[in-house]
Amino acid sequence: MSYADKVFINMCRDIIDNGTDTRGEKVRPVWEDGTPAYTIKKFGVVNRYDLSKEFPALTLRRTAIKSCTDELLWIWQQKSNNINDLHSHIWDSWADEDGSIGKAYGYQMGVKHQYKEGMFDQVDRVIYDLKNNPYSRRIMTNIYVHQDLHEMNLYPCAYSMTFNVTKKTGHDKLTLNAILNQRSNDVLAANNWNVCQYAVLIHMLAQVCDMEVGEFVHVIADAHIYDRHVPMIEELISREPLPAPQFWLNPEIRDFYQFTRDDVKLIDYQTHDQIKNIPVAV
Repeated sequence: MSYADKVFINMCRDIIDNGTDTRGEKVRPVWEDGTPAYTIKKFGVVNRYDLSKEFPALTLRRTAIKSCTDELLWIWQQKSNNINDLHSHIWDSWADEDGSIGKAYGYQMGVKHQYKEGMFDQVDRVIYDLKNNPYSRRIMTNIYVHQDLHEMNLYPCAYSMTFNVTKKTGHDKLTLNAILNQRSNDVLAANNWNVCQYAVLIHMLAQVCDMEVGEFVHVIADAHIYDRHVPMIEELISREPLPAPQFWLNPEIRDFYQFTRDDVKLIDYQTHDQIKNIPVAV
């Protein structure tokens, strides 16, 4: 069975059985009909995935690998904050009439900062350090920039990556590991989407920096299931997990800025039916 399925099932069961129900409390999100969007939540969920063993895509339902890669590249490679640069429509609810989501996500990745070695944006700094100072304990990004929050149409949910390099005994190459910090995660709509896209990112950075992939640790401060999602989750986690797919990344690409969504594939990806018409709280 897919290890990612096992992690997902156990997390969902724990949230539903042992989480905090926010019904009746003051909450920010609402459904399209204007009613409050309550959740069952757990604090401090930590999930670990060994990317050297398996790619963490759910088989309980299909995760659209090209679409989640497209969003990842929109933020990390294009460093864009305009939905017109994105193929999907997942950000439409947070964009203004010009397509901008404000000073959020990709905008922050493109801001250059002064370092001793010169001016870098956060992505280029990560790549520089992985290539030139891989054992540094300071290789990280952070897009939760407080002075710009008032100009963001949505505060960043997945806001920080910390990279750490190790070496396995008997291996010639170094191993790239990473932690994703997320303040909030809609488990049904976005959990495996985020897991897959940041697993793709680690694979991409490892390849262009001539490393092997290692562990991906996903830290979620508020992992929640919306009230209207609970029946969908119950049905989803009742399904029988299938074998994990094989991950393919175009081996010819050695420049992070040359990757496209077509350079990523999941081979032999068997899944159950998709969960459709998922209501999204805004």
